[in-house]
Amino acid sequence: MAKRKIQSASLDFAFFQFLWQFYQSNRGTIRTHYKELTRKFLDFNNPEKNPKAFLRQPQFEALEVYIFLKEFLGNAKVEKIFQQWFEKQGRFGGRAEGGIVSDKSGQADLLDQITQDQYKAVFAAMRKNSRAYPNYIFALTMGTGKTILMATCIFYEFLLGNKFEKDARYCHNALVFAPDKTVLQSLKEIESFDLTCVVPPEYVSFLTTHLRFHYLEEAGTSLDTLDRSRFNIIVSNTQKIILKRKHKEKSSVDKLFGANGQTLRTTGVYSDAADLYDFDQPEEEGELTTNQRFEKLRRLEQLGIYVDEAHHAFGKALAKDMGIGAKATDTSLRTTIDILSASLSASGTRVVACYNFTGTPYVGREVLPEVVYTYGLKDAIDKGFLKNVMLHGYANTRTDEFVDIAIEKFLEETGEIRPEGLLPKLAFFAATIDELNNELRPAVERVLLKHGIPTSRILVNVGDNKLTTNDDIREFNRLDKAESEKQFILLVNKGREGWNCRSLFGVGLFREPKSKVFVLQATMRCLRAIGKAQYTGHVFLSDDNLKTLNDELQQNFHISTDELQKVGKDKERVQIRVVEPPVKIRLVRVRKQYQMREKVLVPGQPLGLNRADKESWNLLVEKYRLVEIQQEGLATPEAARASGSQTFDLTERREKRTFSRLSLVAEVSRYLNLAPLDVEELLDATEEGADELVAIANEFNELLYDEIIPRLFRQLYDLDESQKTEEHEVDLIKVPSAGYYEMSAEKDKIVRMSDEQVKEEGRSKSFHLDTYCFDSGSENWLFWDLLREQRVKKIYFTGMLTHGQSDFFIQYIDPDSHTVRSYYPDFIFQREEPDGSLKYVIVEVKADNQVEDSVVQAKKDFAQQIAVASGMEYRILKSSDADKRHFRMLL
Repeated sequence: MAKRKIQSASLDFAFFQFLWQFYQSNRGTIRTHYKELTRKFLDFNNPEKNPKAFLRQPQFEALEVYIFLKEFLGNAKVEKIFQQWFEKQGRFGGRAEGGIVSDKSGQADLLDQITQDQYKAVFAAMRKNSRAYPNYIFALTMGTGKTILMATCIFYEFLLGNKFEKDARYCHNALVFAPDKTVLQSLKEIESFDLTCVVPPEYVSFLTTHLRFHYLEEAGTSLDTLDRSRFNIIVSNTQKIILKRKHKEKSSVDKLFGANGQTLRTTGVYSDAADLYDFDQPEEEGELTTNQRFEKLRRLEQLGIYVDEAHHAFGKALAKDMGIGAKATDTSLRTTIDILSASLSASGTRVVACYNFTGTPYVGREVLPEVVYTYGLKDAIDKGFLKNVMLHGYANTRTDEFVDIAIEKFLEETGEIRPEGLLPKLAFFAATIDELNNELRPAVERVLLKHGIPTSRILVNVGDNKLTTNDDIREFNRLDKAESEKQFILLVNKGREGWNCRSLFGVGLFREPKSKVFVLQATMRCLRAIGKAQYTGHVFLSDDNLKTLNDELQQNFHISTDELQKVGKDKERVQIRVVEPPVKIRLVRVRKQYQMREKVLVPGQPLGLNRADKESWNLLVEKYRLVEIQQEGLATPEAARASGSQTFDLTERREKRTFSRLSLVAEVSRYLNLAPLDVEELLDATEEGADELVAIANEFNELLYDEIIPRLFRQLYDLDESQKTEEHEVDLIKVPSAGYYEMSAEKDKIVRMSDEQVKEEGRSKSFHLDTYCFDSGSENWLFWDLLREQRVKKIYFTGMLTHGQSDFFIQYIDPDSHTVRSYYPDFIFQREEPDGSLKYVIVEVKADNQVEDSVVQAKKDFAQQIAVASGMEYRILKSSDADKRHFRMLL
């Protein structure tokens, strides 16, 4: 019994969950180990800090883990990370939970014993699958944007690799593997993707200038990278680079006429390039032959490998790609990567790491041991990153009636909707070309004529030039264009992988496929999200295929068809319209100007940084120390010391730059925009002297930027501040060109102007939009409380449309990246004062643990300036106070 429990525990154990929990709990401390450029890159893509951030939640979280592994954990292998986490060593020293805890007798209870056995089983699996290079798996379900995530990670690598070119953690080149030609085409999005969406503006020009893309599509395509060059992105399916084992010796004729290395070396025009075409050099690793592309890859430094097998690899195919289970063949992807890594190492460079992007963390019941982040199918649907699913099962799908019912149901459900101006699509899969020609297409044509739909809306893609012309392929690739008039797509083994058609709203299987995973692949084609609202994808299957889908879902996503259909059903797609006339608010924006006046430098002036004065020095540097507190619930070192609990100063573990006199002068010169010789003279002229300032900067790097440079600036200049106010009448909401906005929200957090519980007085007091969709119950409660309050004359919920739909925003300077960002508050209401006058109050509802966050406080400081200048108030209300109906503190 105990053995069965232990085995089950080891199968279900998912280290990535504990890794993510550790990161979330220590995000602030972990960030202090990051490069300044890294923090800026993260903040630019953080939806909480940048309302216009492009990345979705799963993409940004995966990027966070990607950087966490690289800059905090130093690209360590997963088994080493797991070992240190379990044993609370290294970066995980003193973590709060996990590990083995024994009772006083020294005997671990059953749960602890299972935990220990889990550790041994999982660690053994990790060690067994370990490679010579770090190997990470990011399991994000289809439709969450893995291609864009890969591109973002590569851009980050190249920016950091350029600035810190001697840092071995960063990739200087990227090799992207696609499983087949279809997915390779979809990966071209990496090149066409707009860099400005994920890269801070000041770094876009560098990447645009230096990126070099190489697509190895055809068998004869050579790789033309320059040896030891950087910033190459090579996109290839595995067959173009994969190694091959020689099966037989060459015949005499082959040796005579074959273009081997020796032949080329003695042939005049090719002699200089013989190394590029020397295909037949035997490798030590299993005597595998190489090709020109493989040879060129060996000459690239610090290569990062990105494997995109998520569009097709599930179950055994995924295990094979990951090198798990049955022995991989010599032509497997993993063997190629292993030997490429060894070859690069022998040539003086290396594979920095291999990043695998798949759709599931599971192979059968077991979790892939090297998964470091996952975002599952259930979560993706629940959060609106995919469409909802409606499954339709039928006893027989090879009849005209099936086609008739499927198309009729599809037309009923899609109706007149045109998300993003696109025509909803329905795809049918046939088993063979003959079946499509003789049964499926005639059936579809009859049904379309019955509904008065022209048959020109049919598009066929079967891979046969007689049936699928170049024009058809072009139409197939532009289905997500507004001008596309194709609506019914008939396929034979096409479009089931790497097909990113967001306007696909339905899939029907007019076949019993030989491959069970085909059902899963085809089903998921119609789930890609489109527009602002969450729509529903309809899947039409036979009963047998429905059972197959249930089995495949449970094996690959640990969810049943019944559970899948229930996901997201508590949400509703909402069309939101502006109530006429649009509400306008008078807002005063404050513009501060500074006049800089040069001062006469007086030698010997102190900067006020005296390490000998222990009290003032400790007060100054306390916030930079890394202090571990071992008593739960004490948030600050002061509280810990007061309580007598044990604390440990781990400041020395922090990574920091060591400045020399020369590098300090260079850094100060960069900020003060002065000649280095003048800066050196300036540093020597201080009471502390240049050498002491070097020592201070080396003790705490932050002091250079937070104290030394600002204090030097004040010795050189005076700033005269002037303030200018500009009054604007801003739109609380802009009228959309389509006539309405769309979004999805939980049904219990939707309040409509027409709802029965909204009285006439409430309708006149609120609703600049006809529908409010609240993010949290706290916001919902506060709205109803303020709506019923007599002193409140007007109340508007402004926290739901925050991507440029409103001019009611407040600009602030982010304390980490020091960039200007826009912030949209949650509420604005009009309060009656005791003297009868009216005053606007701006309200932000925040979770209790976020109120003291530096970004929240920065928003508060700037919002209060605007509020005071506009004759308003700005208040932050804790979620707990809103839940307890303590809204009167706002009055």
